Amino acid sequence: MGGRRKRALMNVDEVVDFFNNIIVEKPYLFLLIPFILIFWAIEKWFFSLSNWVPLVLAVWATIQYGNYQHRMVVEDLNKKWKRVILNTSPITPLEHCEWLNKLLMEIWLNFMNPKLSLRFQSIVEKRLKHRKSRLIEKVELLEFSLGSSPPCLGLHGTRWSTSGDQRVMRLGFDWDTTDISIMLLAKVAKPFFGTAKIVINSLHIKGDLLLMPILAGKAILYSFISTPEVRITVAFGSGGSQSLPATELPGVSSWLVKLLTDTLSKTMVEPRRQCFSLPTVDLRKKAVGGIIYVTVISASKLSRSSLRGSPTRRQPSFAVDGLEDHFDDKDLQTFVEVELGELTRRTYVRPGSSPQWDSTFNMVLHDNTGTVRFHLYERTPGSVKYDYLASCEIKMKYVSDDSTIFWAVGPDSGVIARHSEVCGKEVEMVLPFEGVNAGKLAVRLVVKEWQFSDGSHSFNNFRVRSQPTLNGSSNFLSRTGRKINVTVVEGKDLVTKDKFGKCNPYVKLQYGKVLQKTRTAHSFNPIWNQKFEFDEIGGGEYLKIKCYTEEVFGDDSIGSARINLEGLVEGSVRDVWVPLEKVNSGELRIQLEAVSIDDYEGSRGSAYPGNGWIELVLVEARDLIAADLRGTSDPYVRVHYGNLKRRTKVMYRTLNPQWHQTLEFPDDGSPLELHVKDHNALLPTSNIGDCVVEYQRLPPNEMSDKWIPLQGVKRGEIHVQVTRKVPELLKRPSLDPEPSLTKAHQISSQMKQMMIKLQSSIEDSNLEGVSNPLSELEALQDLQEEYMVQLETEQMLLLNKIKELGQEILNSSPSRRSSGS
Repeated sequence: MGGRRKRALMNVDEVVDFFNNIIVEKPYLFLLIPFILIFWAIEKWFFSLSNWVPLVLAVWATIQYGNYQHRMVVEDLNKKWKRVILNTSPITPLEHCEWLNKLLMEIWLNFMNPKLSLRFQSIVEKRLKHRKSRLIEKVELLEFSLGSSPPCLGLHGTRWSTSGDQRVMRLGFDWDTTDISIMLLAKVAKPFFGTAKIVINSLHIKGDLLLMPILAGKAILYSFISTPEVRITVAFGSGGSQSLPATELPGVSSWLVKLLTDTLSKTMVEPRRQCFSLPTVDLRKKAVGGIIYVTVISASKLSRSSLRGSPTRRQPSFAVDGLEDHFDDKDLQTFVEVELGELTRRTYVRPGSSPQWDSTFNMVLHDNTGTVRFHLYERTPGSVKYDYLASCEIKMKYVSDDSTIFWAVGPDSGVIARHSEVCGKEVEMVLPFEGVNAGKLAVRLVVKEWQFSDGSHSFNNFRVRSQPTLNGSSNFLSRTGRKINVTVVEGKDLVTKDKFGKCNPYVKLQYGKVLQKTRTAHSFNPIWNQKFEFDEIGGGEYLKIKCYTEEVFGDDSIGSARINLEGLVEGSVRDVWVPLEKVNSGELRIQLEAVSIDDYEGSRGSAYPGNGWIELVLVEARDLIAADLRGTSDPYVRVHYGNLKRRTKVMYRTLNPQWHQTLEFPDDGSPLELHVKDHNALLPTSNIGDCVVEYQRLPPNEMSDKWIPLQGVKRGEIHVQVTRKVPELLKRPSLDPEPSLTKAHQISSQMKQMMIKLQSSIEDSNLEGVSNPLSELEALQDLQEEYMVQLETEQMLLLNKIKELGQEILNSSPSRRSSGS
């Protein structure tokens, strides 16, 4: 019954296809149907014409059906014959490539050698950072040149062949050069000590290349068929002081050969393919990073029997004995791990052989090329363990016409290539899993933004350009050229390792050797809004970000990230969400701003007190930590401004003190640091938080009122008002309306009274009475120092004004006028 039903369905499908073909080929047929019905009605109800009409119709239908079947068979045979011809025979005969090698010789020295040397130099530097020999503690690339001898291509000829719909050129590659110049400076580890220069002076690479044009000739994919033969010659030279003699270190040559071979195997040996783009327009932009949204849509045709046993690349299989044999493909529970560099994200677990995920992840790329890998895992029912099943990957590359190329390995080792002309355009690809005969993965990628070394960035078909400099080069400055302001705004979806489900996150920033830290929040979606300042460092230094959660027995890492600060433009703020690496979820919102050192110094003021003074009002604090056993604190604030130190009065037994105390400092641009202390009469004071007050960029004579979170403690904020005062001598003849001698005598008499009180308390052994005179005495001493600074400031103001008046008198004197005439 099943076979009959299947044959009946096939006959119905054939009839439907036949009529569809008739409609396409002969649309006038439907015009004959009304005439046929009219003749049939006349014959049936009025008079009989004959019996030939049904016969003619039957013969005509038979002829048409026969023609249709014949045409379908011919087309099917042509397709099969074409496929056989293309797969078994080359399109072109064997061709010699003397002309190609002559052309390569002409353009190698002045065109290809410089470009390839720069490209390979960056690749070698990255590989040397991650792969070092045991004998070498540190290695640095000093010189890199590929020499004047180009590689030889197709010495035994070349030919085109076709695999499926993809045209492929196969040609030999033989590069044997003795004038290559690659120099490394190595710091040698134990048992050898000192430094040595490692010089690679000859290189031989031999193999067979595959070239595959894609996207109608807009790019070429290239790869080796198998791992090529590699030989190098290494010499050792002097590395400076305490250097090794010019003798060969054991194992260094083999390490370099293995490093080069592994690099070729992992990057450009089948099925790993590199891309060389051929854009019609070159915008001469150097992409240094990008933001990519990756969506894992679904998988299809997953089969446990086909996927099981594939070579594991990342995760060892964990299986419960006897369980996997009792599950069919409908019981599969799978998820996909997306990997881009050190960044990984996971989808939810979905059941069945055709799971649907529709999970989108924000990914960050730190170069102009990248590889997005997709790893399929099976979740074992009733267990927290999972099994690795298969993988596939997509490579992407920025093209100099501001587009993006995506490519991957297709079915039967073919090519899947897509081209995104602008940022924001979605690219959808269906990838077969590598090394298995079952399963496909549907993904979607969107490049939201490319970032360039000159500070511009492109997104959603809209380009934001930096202001060009006079010489047309980048405005990226050296180490002391600019300041970088980094604001840690907020976070979302942070993970936790606390068994109670709590999260107390804080963030550490490292740029060069400078470390900064935010306060601790108490949420999975914290808000910090804390601003930090760094000196800009050249050479592609990254801003390193580490996120931690506070725990009782030690803080746990909940992710890290890095941001390329190259190309920040002055006057514009970059606001980015940065995904955390080495965790399954979590993002941080970071704002970046570059400030010129000239503007920065101009906002800070010069080193002369004549520019004015800083007025700092310490208003209050709230939610301080308890430093005493009774659950309170005795807080006061010690202010550090350059070499000057001031302090407020002590507020006893409170966590929310109110000082309302004003301090003044000469505006010399020094850091303004606040240290909140807990006062103790006999024991050393304990720190209950500190912070830095940013005042350098404030407009003159405008007050900034703000709450600043305290650093180094779990909670606490301080309320300050800061103003950059720019005085005019005529409007402010003195910093204090009281006569100088009167105020000085008052401070001196008050200090004497406090000394008498302190001495009497000591003689009476009254320890409680000692603390109050001590704190008041310290406050008076600070007041005296503050007053002395005010007098010095007033003196400098008067001297500067006298100099200005004297200069005006000299310029307006009659003798100068007469000499000038």
